Amino acid sequence: MRLDPRPIGVFDSGIGGLTVVKEIMEFLPNENIVYFGDTARVPYGSKSAETVIRFAFQNTRFLLTKDVKAIVVACNTASAVALKMLQESFDVPIIGVISPGANAAVKATKNKKIGIIGTEGTINSRAYEKEIKRLLPDAEIFAYPCPLFVPIVEEGWANTKVSYMVAEEYLKPLKASLIDSLVMGCTHYPLLTKVVDDVLDHKVKLINPARETAIELKNILIQNGIENKEDALGQYEYYVSDNPEKFKRVGGNFLEHDIINIKKIDIEKY
Repeated sequence: MRLDPRPIGVFDSGIGGLTVVKEIMEFLPNENIVYFGDTARVPYGSKSAETVIRFAFQNTRFLLTKDVKAIVVACNTASAVALKMLQESFDVPIIGVISPGANAAVKATKNKKIGIIGTEGTINSRAYEKEIKRLLPDAEIFAYPCPLFVPIVEEGWANTKVSYMVAEEYLKPLKASLIDSLVMGCTHYPLLTKVVDDVLDHKVKLINPARETAIELKNILIQNGIENKEDALGQYEYYVSDNPEKFKRVGGNFLEHDIINIKKIDIEKY
């Protein structure tokens, strides 16, 4: 029996990465988790690659002070521009959300028409597109940024008239393209699953990279012999760089339970 109670580290530009944490909790209920949300510097999607890389390294160094055994880059933008450098620079297993999501989309498509929605940073990086093309060279990719989805989710308006009106506008070109699978390429977007599914008339397979990432993480822990076999539910710690009260309030909607054990830190120290 393997017993490695060291926590899994997860970081995101803010609150959205909690959708990844929620999936990890489901697939790996015994694992302890340390989460960092960079709420002082959110969003990452509109920042330069150099800035996002610097933030990603600071976030990783902070998590390593918590003796984490693996790190999940739950931010799509940071996964797109910084993951490879992080993997080359640190000794723990580090995974992002791009590859698992792209792989799931390739497996799901029948007509090879795949849609991608995300922040401007993620879409402009073409990270999902490159990974999908690597796996399925003749895929047709239709990628569009949906920047208003993030503030809509954070305002708690995920299933309101506002979200439906915005989704109708954003998804018009995707409906016309006859895609059969769609990557929800931002950690906030799973909270809009019902809205997107409704607007696309329930005809498109929606890919949640958060779920696929949790599955990949489980496989990596097993392969490295570092899963926690302790017969107890995991313990969770949350850290933010600003505004812990908003994180508690909005984050509770992401996890569907109250957030406790949250602390504010100065991430610029790392």
